[in-house]
Parts: sequence; C-alpha cells; structure tokens
Amino acid sequence: VSQASWPPGTECVAKYNFQGSTEQDLPFCKGDLLTIISVTKDPNWYKAKNSVGREGMIPANYAQKREGVKSGGKLSLMPWFHGKITREQAERLLYPPETGLFLARESTNYPGDYTLCVSCDGKVEHYRIIYHSGKLSIDEEEYFDNLIELVRVFGVKLSGHEADTIGNGEFGDVMVGDYRGTKVAVKCIKHDATAQAFLAEASVMTQLRHTNLVQLLGVIVEEQGSLCIVTEYMTKGSLVDYLRSRGRTVLGGECLLKFSLDVCEAMEYLEANNFVHRDLAARNVLVSDDNIAKVSDFGLTKEASSTQDTAKLPVKWTSPEALREKRFSTKSDVWSYGVLLWEIYSFGRVPYPRIPLKEVVPRVEKGYRMEAPDGCPVAVYDLMKQCWTLDPAGRPSFRLLREKLQHIRAKELHL
Repeated sequence: VSQASWPPGTECVAKYNFQGSTEQDLPFCKGDLLTIISVTKDPNWYKAKNSVGREGMIPANYAQKREGVKSGGKLSLMPWFHGKITREQAERLLYPPETGLFLARESTNYPGDYTLCVSCDGKVEHYRIIYHSGKLSIDEEEYFDNLIELVRVFGVKLSGHEADTIGNGEFGDVMVGDYRGTKVAVKCIKHDATAQAFLAEASVMTQLRHTNLVQLLGVIVEEQGSLCIVTEYMTKGSLVDYLRSRGRTVLGGECLLKFSLDVCEAMEYLEANNFVHRDLAARNVLVSDDNIAKVSDFGLTKEASSTQDTAKLPVKWTSPEALREKRFSTKSDVWSYGVLLWEIYSFGRVPYPRIPLKEVVPRVEKGYRMEAPDGCPVAVYDLMKQCWTLDPAGRPSFRLLREKLQHIRAKELHL
C-alpha cells in the first residue's frame, strides 16, 4: 500500500481486528470506519482516528480504502444508492419485484464492500461487489474505477446508447436508446458546470412524477464529468415543431386548449413541490404518441441562471426580474408560461415578431405586450396578459391558471 494513495482525510474500513501493542496504536475491529490523519516515515503505518475521534497508529495492510469517497462526493447524490441498509430493507424497497429495478447498498457481511441488488423475474438477487487492487468488479472479468462506473454498466446498461441522434440543443445531442426493450431518450450534457448543477438536483428530480412531466429515468455520470440524462421517449418530438408542422388546418381550438392545460397541470405540480423550471418554452415541451404534452428539461438552466452571464438565458421567454436580478421563482415560470401560451395559439411562431432582440426587454419594461395571435380566444389572451404582469406578486398561480383554463374549456364544450 503506497502512502501516495491515502492522503489525509481518506476514509478506510478495517479488514481485520487490531489489538495494538503500544499506547500509540489505535485498536479497532473488523468493519470499523477509520479516517487517515497523516502519513508517517514508515510507509506501513498511518496515523488515523476512529468514529468517536480517538487517534493512534494503524497498520496500512489491516485496512482498505473505502470505495465511493474517490467519486468526489457524487455517490450520495445517486438516487439508486441507499447506504447502510440491510438485505431485508433492500428487498422491501424493491417490492414488488419489477424486472430491471435495482439499488446499491453497503454490504453487511463484508464491511467496506458494496452489494448490488437487482429485481429479476419476481425475485431480488444480491451481488457482492468485489474490491480488488483498487478496482471494483462483480464477475471478476470486468473491473471499474468506482461504484458509479460499475452501476452504469451493470445496473442501467443501455444497449443502443450511441444509436440514432434524434435532436440537439443548447446542452447537447439527444439520442434514442434502448433500456431493457423500451425506447428511451438519452441527452448528453456538454457543459461541466451545467452537469454539476443538474446532478445536485437529480435525486430530487427522479422523484418528480406527473402525467404531464417527461419522466427522468436516471443519470449516467461520465468519467470526464459530463452527464447523460435518460428520460422516457416522446414519439412526436417538441411541441413547437409539432405546432409548426401541422398548423391551424390540422389543429383545432380544442387541441390547443388541451396542450395549454397539459403544460399548466405539470407546472401546477412543480409549483406545489417548490420546483422552479427556469426555461419553460414550447421547445421544452414534448408530445407523446397519444398527443399528450409533457414538460421537459426542468433543472437544466440552473447553472446559467446562477452566474452573471445573462447571455445564456432565453430573453424572449424570461421574466424581467429574472433577467435583471436573477430572481427566479414560480412567478417567473408563470411569465414564461404566458409566452408559451402565445406560441401555442400562434402555431409555433417566434415571440415578439419584427422586434430586434435587444429592444425586447426595454419595450416590455415600458409596458409593451404582444398582441393576441389570430383566432386566439379573448379569455385565453387575457390569461397571457395576466402572466405578463410586471410585478411578480400580481401574476396568477398555476393553480388559478389551471382553474381558469378548465372553465374556458367547459364553456367551449358546452357551446
């Protein structure tokens, strides 16, 4: 064991019992968690402390580095990692056993090692993850540098991960993949800062579930720090392309109102969960095979909006206070929703037509508002204008918007 591989602060797990032979030694039992304090002149010994803070000397070959620490603290953010739970607790979490569900936990039988628990054919299998010469393996044929890499291959293996590219955007290409026989979309994020900001909220986002939200299925962490985001596959692509390609000859008023409600219901759900989208626009709404609109890409603009670089923000969709003071909130999402409504009823036109981009914000702050799109019901245009109230406090909530849209829909159906 070389000292260079165990810098101060490294966590390690005792492989054997150690009684100690002098007062300077730190006794420990197999499985105890130890933290390295400093190296010594003798490469076979370290100064360390135990979980209650007692310090002393330990023999290097009696402990092994605790895997997961070297993943830069990302491990605890992985929604599939459950830490120190028992075999029985893991099986309860995976019940009812659905083929393909999995989690990773710390091993109870082999302290310092990990166990991969996978549901398959109605039962849960437990695979010990073997730690050998600084690498991890399950089958002792393929070895990995850390747990995240191992799980990426054995837990969420995507055959066709590098298959057809189905689109691209500000954050990276979108590809269609195959996850256990089901089509999925795989978006690779190019920017490291964006990737890190997204990862910080990924564990929360996997728990956000709503009919009108594109479901985040998982996250793949690449070695170089970039991310691939795996989501459900939406057959008919983005709402803005859907509207443009079909137009008013194909899409009637009832269909436009349904899309408006779909998006509003998703945003009401995010509002209730205190989650701010930050980039709501028709390009970030996708359409399913059965014509359901689902909000996508929530959480991807956090890094851009938290820096001083406003150039990254979509000016025509972003509220004045978010552009000026970085004040993002549900109310700034409401402003964006008003713009999205305008996109829906104009069949995918770019907002603020014929106005140069640099003039949009000054004109809006002086009171300018876009006119109603041709054929847009007066009641819907009134909602747009309410969303574009300059004072955020004066804008309606998504709940109120949803209620008003339902009222408009009921009135139209009645007529």
